[in-house]
Amino acid sequence: MTQLALVIDLNVCVGCHACVTSCKEWNTSGEAGSLADFSPYDADPCGTFFNRVQTFEAGEFPDTETVHFPKSCLHCEDPPCVPVCPTGASFKRKEDGLVLIDYDKCIGCKYCAWACPYGVREIDEKRQEMTKCTLCSDRIHNEALPERDRKPACVLACPTSARLFGDIHDPESEVSKAIQERGGYQLMPEWGTQPANHYLPRRKTQVQVRAEEVERADNALQLERQFERGEINLAAMARQ
Repeated sequence: MTQLALVIDLNVCVGCHACVTSCKEWNTSGEAGSLADFSPYDADPCGTFFNRVQTFEAGEFPDTETVHFPKSCLHCEDPPCVPVCPTGASFKRKEDGLVLIDYDKCIGCKYCAWACPYGVREIDEKRQEMTKCTLCSDRIHNEALPERDRKPACVLACPTSARLFGDIHDPESEVSKAIQERGGYQLMPEWGTQPANHYLPRRKTQVQVRAEEVERADNALQLERQFERGEINLAAMARQ
């Protein structure tokens, strides 16, 4: 069974929000309808987005780093949002594994949002309908578009190629190989929802590796000097 998904490389995401704006632009003009925006240029803007980028600081001072974490619907293989929908508006499509919403059936009850452990469903306050990422389902199968353009808008807009798209069930696909080679992981797998989207973990940069080498060398030098000054008794340490 085909399972289309995103694989996001956290090592090269720079938090530019190109994925956010391109997603908003495409889905506002596509099948998803006009997504609400209230006071977009005021101090407290509020709107509906399918894709958001969360930025936070990781580590302990002074060894900290900024992490940009894009998050949208994970198109779970066992989506908890589907069985709770009282009208059948939320469903998982068999041919490509996408979790979608039939807007004609949605009554805006928010049951699916409560059931989603990832907080990626948003109510459109203007239309009173639940919305979420569709992986640009109206684009990826559109034969009127050149094949190179049959990808989600966020993937095409990413300037660093941090977002990959494909069938994670195809062992020869780009996304499957990236998951296997880079140790791709699911978000909160303990919930048992089997998220289709995966993340590629951050790798240490050459600067970080060099800093660790310098620290180890400095620690070794300090131990050697302490031993020369008689501050360390190796025999006593060995007996402990």
